[in-house]
Amino acid sequence: MTIPSDPEPQETPQLKLLRRLVMLLTAVMIGGVLITFALIVIRLSDRTPTLPKDITLPNGASAQAVTIGSNWYAVVTDDNRILIFDKTTGKLRQSVSLE
Repeated sequence: MTIPSDPEPQETPQLKLLRRLVMLLTAVMIGGVLITFALIVIRLSDRTPTLPKDITLPNGASAQAVTIGSNWYAVVTDDNRILIFDKTTGKLRQSVSLE
């Protein structure tokens, strides 16, 4: 005596659509996480400060950080100085040496 085997259940069209939508959502979420991670890495990798065009640093100095105030720029240089420039004229207002 043989036991009849159950036929393979058929997948309904709604279930196929649901499975494809879940796979699409998973792929979109993975892509979104990868793009977000890449944008964060790109944003954090560019650490060089950009100086305004009207500011010229003294010879041999390079900027480590730039802060912009209401009417001034403060530039921290690699030779341990803080240079404060006027925002409208670009002239050096003050120089502070750090120890």
